Amino acid sequence: MRVRRSSEESRRVILEAAAALLIEGGPHAVQVRAVAERVGMTDAGVNHHFGSRDALLLALLRHGAYRLRDSVQTAVTQWIDMEEDADVAGLVAAIAAVYAEGYGELAIALHAAGWRDEGGGLLDSVVDALHQARRRAGVPSPRKEDTRLAVAALHQALATEAVYGAAFRRSAGISPRAARSSTRQLAWWTATLEQRLGLRVTRELPDTGSDSEDAL
Repeated sequence: MRVRRSSEESRRVILEAAAALLIEGGPHAVQVRAVAERVGMTDAGVNHHFGSRDALLLALLRHGAYRLRDSVQTAVTQWIDMEEDADVAGLVAAIAAVYAEGYGELAIALHAAGWRDEGGGLLDSVVDALHQARRRAGVPSPRKEDTRLAVAALHQALATEAVYGAAFRRSAGISPRAARSSTRQLAWWTATLEQRLGLRVTRELPDTGSDSEDAL
C-alpha cells in the first residue's frame, strides 16, 4: 500500500532519497526509478513533483547548497557573536564534507550538460566572518575583495576535489597511493587561507605517508 503524503512532504522524501543515492553511487545512481522505489512511489509520481530527472537533479543540487549553507552557519555565527578566532580548519572540513557526498560531482556534471548557476552569495556569511576575523587579528586596512577572492578560490578547490583532486596531485608528482587522500591537501588549503588572510599561525601539515611510494 502506498503512503499518502502532502506535496511538500513528498518532495522532501524524494530529495532525501535522491541524496542517499547520490552519496552511495554518484550522480549516475540518481535515477527516477531508483528514487521511486525508495520512497514507495511510481516513476510518474516522482515526475509529478519534479517534472523530469534533470529537474530532480537541479533540485538536488539546490538541496546540497542549502546543506552547505547550514553546515557552516553555526560556526560562522560563533565567530561573530563570541568573537572567537576563525576556525578555518573547521570551515574547510565542513565545506569539503558536503561536496564529498557527491554534490561537487553533481555540480560539475550539470555544468557540463549546460546548466549555469544564476545565483550568488552562498558563502557571503563566511566572507563577512573571515573579514571581521582579519580586523580582530590586526591586519592593517584589510580589503574585502581579497577576502572574497580567497573564499572563492577555496570554494572552487573543494567543489572539484572529489572529481579532480587525486589526478591533480598525481600530475604534481605525488604518488598514486598518497594522491588518493585529500587530508594533506585540505590542511594545505587551511594553512594557505590563514596565511593569505593574516589570521592565526597555522599548524604543520599532517603526515599521511611518503610521497615517494612506488606507484600501485
